[in-house]
Amino acid sequence: MSTGKRINKAREGVDPAKSYGLEEAVKLVKERAKAKFDETIEIAMNLGVDPRHADQMVRGVVNLPNGTGRTLRVAVFARGPKADEAKAAGADLVGAEDLVEIVQKGEINFDRCIATPDLMPLVGRLGKVLGPRGMMPNPKVGTVTMDVKGAVAGAKGGSVEFRVEKAGIVQAGVGKASFSAEKLVENIRAFADAVQKAKPAGSKGTYINRVAVSSTMGPGLKIDTATLAAPSTAA
Repeated sequence: MSTGKRINKAREGVDPAKSYGLEEAVKLVKERAKAKFDETIEIAMNLGVDPRHADQMVRGVVNLPNGTGRTLRVAVFARGPKADEAKAAGADLVGAEDLVEIVQKGEINFDRCIATPDLMPLVGRLGKVLGPRGMMPNPKVGTVTMDVKGAVAGAKGGSVEFRVEKAGIVQAGVGKASFSAEKLVENIRAFADAVQKAKPAGSKGTYINRVAVSSTMGPGLKIDTATLAAPSTAA
């Protein structure tokens, strides 16, 4: 089946104007993820913020309860015992000046970058390389830390960094089409909860305006934002 036909078929039975309940939306997205690879399930949240203002910046990190379904390659800038700790935790690249040289050459064979605080003056030289890729270590998202073991384990185990883009949108992969619907719903709720908790002081009015869920090759479905919160278990 051609890509065009597959996309048209995926859109069948989906109302682009409707806001779906989260469980129903996940079910429909999973059913339509028919590519030859395990499609990523993605969330996009349109927020009522203007990130050009410092007091309206939204960023953070969340550990998805069921992981992301992909294995991140992690680089750690550390020396001595902390370098040993990083290697033992499963970091793919560990170093100091030698790792800076590798990155300066444009060899970025990793997805997440972690650094101990003492090496940040060194890592700062890589701002022009790592900054545009959103990979600069930052204490706010736990990637500048002395807890190297915990940071590497989190990156490998399903932690997702998020940062609002210029248009006020936060987006991320929250699992794979092969995940059960229940696991995807849990991940999406955990992500949405983290974004909610990261609401900046400068945000006025409605904070979460629109939310959509899609697969890599499938159509996006609008979500009824009231269904993002887990149902209350109170009697």
